Amino acid sequence: MIGEEKAGRILSPTTGFIAEAGFTHSLTPARNCTFGCTYCYVPTMRLFGGLKPEDWRRWGQFTTFKSNAADLLRRELRVGQRIYCSPLVDPYQPAESGMRMMEAILDAVIENPPRRFVLQTRGPLILRDLDRLRKIPRLRVSFSITTNREDVRRLYEPLCAPIGERLSAMRALREAGIEVYAALSPLLPCDPEELAQMAIEATGRELIGDPLHVRGVKPRGATTREAAWRISARHGFTEWLDGDFQQRVVDRIQVAARRWGTDFETGPGGFGRLAA
Repeated sequence: MIGEEKAGRILSPTTGFIAEAGFTHSLTPARNCTFGCTYCYVPTMRLFGGLKPEDWRRWGQFTTFKSNAADLLRRELRVGQRIYCSPLVDPYQPAESGMRMMEAILDAVIENPPRRFVLQTRGPLILRDLDRLRKIPRLRVSFSITTNREDVRRLYEPLCAPIGERLSAMRALREAGIEVYAALSPLLPCDPEELAQMAIEATGRELIGDPLHVRGVKPRGATTREAAWRISARHGFTEWLDGDFQQRVVDRIQVAARRWGTDFETGPGGFGRLAA
């Protein structure tokens, strides 16, 4: 189900992780996301994520677009802003293919570009807007790739594009002259070295990312949904939700990245590369 409603504003001053990374504002074009990833931390934020009860109870089953997003953006854009789109939903979620909300949003950004504009997505649908993206100065795209294993991808994010399609989209963005970063986030069960190599070959840049959010490492804020915990338990992947194991995986990716002449950084420091 796809709905629309008017919003009071479209740019929100950042707090927490995104603020620490150096962004001044976030832009979220909709409530709820039809990718419905099992691990998505957003429903655990509830009211603090700007959600309504139906959103966190039925996450992934519908979305509600902010119909006046582009008009609001034209009023709220300022040249000094560093904008992250989007920390709460994927701007190129499946429902965007019919709604085409991002076209109007990008047109507003083209008219008055901020200091930095970042699109965070896992959707190859972004290539539809390639002509517009080329017109935005100081644009960066952060493209999520969570594993090198298709069997794992189908378990945790069955409505997302296959790995090969994501890598192809990253290469196409790079060939179009757009700065594209591979975001290994969240890190799902994978071969860390192979995942690092695939991502670096696609983007030619340093890697950013994060493991799955767990309370042992992240005492406050959003955390991984119960659905992903159940999948992990059912398929023998619970170690990927253990803080010590996660750090060993991060270390392996860092070693692999350096072998390829680049680097891998997690947390606000890693995502701060997007805002710089």
